[in-house]
Amino acid sequence: MELFMKYPNEVQQELLYGLLNSASKTEVGIDNDFQSIKNYSDFKNRLPVVDYENIVDQIERSRNGVQNIFWPSPIKWFAKSSGTSNAKSKFIPVSNESLVDCHYKAGKDMLSIYYNNNEDAQILAGKCLRLGGSSELYQNTDSYFGDLSAIIIDNLPFWAELGSTPSQKVSLMSEWETKMEAIINETLEEKVTSLAGVPSWMLVLLQNVLKKTHKGTITEVWPMVEVYFHGGVSFHPYKKQFEKLFQGNDLNFFEIYNASEGFFGMQDQNDSSELLLMLDYGIFYEFIPMDQSNRDDTEIIIPLSEIELGKNYAIVISTNAGLWRYKIGDTIKFTSISPYRIQITGRIKNHINVFGEELMIENAEVALGKASKEMDLDIVDYTAGPIFMESGRKGAHQWLIEFKTPPKDTKKFTELLDRFLKEVNSDYEAKRYKDMALGMPKVSIAKKDLFYNWMAKKNKLGGQHKVPRLSNQRELLEELMEKNN
Repeated sequence: MELFMKYPNEVQQELLYGLLNSASKTEVGIDNDFQSIKNYSDFKNRLPVVDYENIVDQIERSRNGVQNIFWPSPIKWFAKSSGTSNAKSKFIPVSNESLVDCHYKAGKDMLSIYYNNNEDAQILAGKCLRLGGSSELYQNTDSYFGDLSAIIIDNLPFWAELGSTPSQKVSLMSEWETKMEAIINETLEEKVTSLAGVPSWMLVLLQNVLKKTHKGTITEVWPMVEVYFHGGVSFHPYKKQFEKLFQGNDLNFFEIYNASEGFFGMQDQNDSSELLLMLDYGIFYEFIPMDQSNRDDTEIIIPLSEIELGKNYAIVISTNAGLWRYKIGDTIKFTSISPYRIQITGRIKNHINVFGEELMIENAEVALGKASKEMDLDIVDYTAGPIFMESGRKGAHQWLIEFKTPPKDTKKFTELLDRFLKEVNSDYEAKRYKDMALGMPKVSIAKKDLFYNWMAKKNKLGGQHKVPRLSNQRELLEELMEKNN
């Protein structure tokens, strides 16, 4: 890690040449003449930037058993994406190289960093309670698909399995509510020292543990838990609730940034909101400035060496599983160049920009967190979308928010949310000036378990599934509002 922190651009350049060399005799390598690519400029000019729709035919051929299309080693695993707003699933190829040199390497690096920062750590004296997704067999051929977490669990080396709970059998159960009961039954008597999983679902599990045990805090159930490794969604709305659950325990929170396409970053400093960009996991990075991302004809794409601090970028990756210049849909900003550290700001399609306000998830999470803190509220889940301008009516944002206990004064909460959104987003503030382009936001209170029941109906409980937060459309919002009446 110290090597790529000291020589980041050299490590990335060497990695790119290694990827091109490895895949030179694949279909993609021959079609694009990888062997004649001599530098980054050749690579950039030779291969187009793609998203899933551009490569779905290649993926389907690979899922049906055709090999050596985009990567030389056999591809038999596919990570099923967890998009909840789109019924069409994505199947991301997972090679043996990406499992070993990316995901498993990241797990070892994560433990190394944690022990380096916390010399008295005792997490290996007990077990890690992991909350993974479900695994299903793809029946037509001998390829398999499931949540990335399930693929990782299914292929773990025996020594890693010994340090984890629940068992592989329970971890890979597909029916969420049955699985929840089985996890609790299997883990209550274990010596749990760490937790790993998506915050929204981990919170549901821990609250069920308290119901089952009739305890007041998780500290009473598992007194030796010292760290929670979390990722998948922003931790902002959940942190206060976790701190309450672990009263009497100075729990460490440690953020990771992994996705179906690869493991990208991890927190390398205690009590930090920055993630170290991991540069030696078989992933070559490029970036699209978000202010250029809609200009398809002249889209600007830059390597790591040309990024600027504080700007929003869409990520483009080339990987050791055969994704070539693939746009993953996430947006980040760089907070440091030496070493390269980042913060996740949202998803390209998961923001509101109907009125030029460029409201990113990062803005929403910060503003909601501040408004909740001021009124001592806990947010369970939320989504937001636009109220479109029509017949003289100004545009606005509509928020559907489920609270643990609803606010006594919704008007006050709405005013606070509006104020804090203005503080964190100058575009939003400009559009709200004298209500010229954007009116006051409208906050609707969601009834208890609205989002949970909606996810259950969509068969999206557990694992890496999450509620879409922000959208430029109203379809999801209106579907939920109808169920809320």
